[in-house]
Amino acid sequence: MTATTGHPVRTPAPPTVLPAGRLRRTARRRRLGACGVLMTPFFLLLVTVFLVPVGTAVYLSFHSDDQPGLGFGPERTVFVGLRAYAAVLTDPTFLGGLGTVALYCLVYIPLVVAGALALALLLDSGAVRLRAWAQLGLFLPHAVPGIIAALIWLYLYTPGISPVVDLLARADVTVDFLGVHTVLPSIVNIALWSNLGYNTVVFYAALQAVPREVIEAAVVDGAGPVRTALRVKTPLVRASTVMVAMFTLIWALQLFTEPMLLSQSSPMINSRFSPSMYIYDAAFTRNNYSLAAAASVVLLLCTVALSYGVTRFTSRNAAAEEAR
Repeated sequence: MTATTGHPVRTPAPPTVLPAGRLRRTARRRRLGACGVLMTPFFLLLVTVFLVPVGTAVYLSFHSDDQPGLGFGPERTVFVGLRAYAAVLTDPTFLGGLGTVALYCLVYIPLVVAGALALALLLDSGAVRLRAWAQLGLFLPHAVPGIIAALIWLYLYTPGISPVVDLLARADVTVDFLGVHTVLPSIVNIALWSNLGYNTVVFYAALQAVPREVIEAAVVDGAGPVRTALRVKTPLVRASTVMVAMFTLIWALQLFTEPMLLSQSSPMINSRFSPSMYIYDAAFTRNNYSLAAAASVVLLLCTVALSYGVTRFTSRNAAAEEAR
């Protein structure tokens, strides 16, 4: 076909239609590429702050520095196998520290989970006025660094300078907050003061996501405030309860700051009071990095095992309730 000018007119070629399978593969590659870009920072942090330190600890736990020739030869790193693990697992001070932390967890975790949930239910019920100020007041202690919080409570626990101890003494009440039977409750008190408000905010945020229709239906059916809180709201925030319990468990197993500072004023807390203090003492006091690394790996395995146990236990309970 030609135009009136005598020049040929080109007909546009029809658009190329890609096969459906090729289109799906292209879209999938694009999604995977986007996911890879978004996940790269996470994996970089995971490798940098977790996998590399864990790998270093595992390597150090199987090796030790040795000086041949009655200690006069050049120092060299030798493979010692499970010797450091055997030393850790047969050390009564390390096992005693594990027992102390286990007792601490049995006291602290139920208190912080139940207390935070109760405060969150109280805030959600509307019984507390100035709710925003109440949340701020509960959260403020968590904003205080752990070292500062421990120093504040150390001041309040120390006889002779503590206004609390002096006030109790005037009422003929003698309390040694750093005694053999009270030092662990004193540490629990510091941890509660620091973390109760934070977990309350977590539970309160979860309660805000509970459908209001469910609560209104419970009220119409005749459920009172307490029954609504226990039978309706609490089961609906089960996932948050599990999360708070698991994170609290992980944090509690790493108990270090509070007993380390209180040990300056209490002979009841020695340098190996908890597993973390044992690791610190082995590495920086005794310069036994192999022993410290082995204790770190043992503590990590205990943390992973207990966290997995909590997750499996709650999952089975949830499945059993859904099956009813």
